[in-house]
Amino acid sequence: MSNVLNVHDHDRDSAGLTYVYPVVSRRAGGVSVGINLNTNNACNWRCVYCQVPGLKRGSAPAVDLEKLAGELRGFLRELLQGDFMQQRVPVEARRLNDIALSGNGEPTSAREFDLVVSLIGEIMAEFDLIGKIKLVLITNGSLIQRPKVKAGLRKMAQLGGEVWFKLDSATAEGLQRINGSRQMVQKMQENLCAAALVCPTWLQTCAFAFDGQPPAQAERQAYLDFIGKLQAGSVPLQGVLLYGLARPSMQPDAARLSPLSKEWMRSFAAEIEAKGLTVKLNS
Repeated sequence: MSNVLNVHDHDRDSAGLTYVYPVVSRRAGGVSVGINLNTNNACNWRCVYCQVPGLKRGSAPAVDLEKLAGELRGFLRELLQGDFMQQRVPVEARRLNDIALSGNGEPTSAREFDLVVSLIGEIMAEFDLIGKIKLVLITNGSLIQRPKVKAGLRKMAQLGGEVWFKLDSATAEGLQRINGSRQMVQKMQENLCAAALVCPTWLQTCAFAFDGQPPAQAERQAYLDFIGKLQAGSVPLQGVLLYGLARPSMQPDAARLSPLSKEWMRSFAAEIEAKGLTVKLNS
């Protein structure tokens, strides 16, 4: 079998399409149909672990909704009615788990974000997928307050969707070093609350060693204090998706990053759980 998908390869060009790409997701445990709105490799953040080559600062370009619709319909037809699963997917992952708004940058930066969500909902209904698979938004959450983004999230909630909100650090220094973001922690908290009140929301946290050193105790404690405040404020979080490095970074600091030990990851997961949140760990 050639060109078999695996959890270590999330090539956005694997299906030869502009917007739609399939991946075998270790977190999802099956096939995830990705929707890449950032076809220009532009993002408003620059995470040190990002696997996008040629990443640049910016927003998503205009989305060709007609082309996106054609690609998604055609690919779902091949996935559900053709032999794509048999030819390209390992036996243990031959199930459709979700459609994920992810890709090569921040998807909510697309001006047509709310229209894209509506379009995906229409196509999910055509294939009788509503209530059977998830619609997931993987986001850094920095643009949640935009009216069109909130409108998209409300539509996602109606479709049984969920948000995976990036939280790699709860300090200004960590946000700058890890995510290349000058966003204030308070603003991130406000955006997270806004997302969770509109659509079921998980925190998505990547943990790794930098120059051979695990996150400092101060960083670890700031993260735990942050989620403790969210819990105390009754922010309705679903839990934390905690994961380590699975694929090599394509950013300048790539050589400085390395996976943490399973023991470190399990210990951190236990500390998060002690705060009252469910943790799904993929180390």
